[in-house]
Amino acid sequence: MIAIELTEAASSAAHALTALSSTPLAEPAPTGIATDNIVAFFASKIAPILLAVLGVIFIGRASRGEISKVLTSSAIAIVGLAFIAGAATLFFVGDYLIALIFE
Repeated sequence: MIAIELTEAASSAAHALTALSSTPLAEPAPTGIATDNIVAFFASKIAPILLAVLGVIFIGRASRGEISKVLTSSAIAIVGLAFIAGAATLFFVGDYLIALIFE
């Protein structure tokens, strides 16, 4: 009787071990952060809102007769956009150079 109970306990323990060995212990490590959707969101939603706010500010100043301030602010905004575009270009050029060197 005791031998039968011991064999049943051993077989159930073996079954539990096979079940545990077939299940993964941890999730695989993430490969990286997908920033494509984040950049697309900022480019499609946030940037137009910020440009609209700048436009309203410029129109408000121009209506009060502060044309020189509007021109100065517009030039600064254009230079800022050029710097942002340059940074994005350097990002893609750097990515291309890394792919060229390491592949």
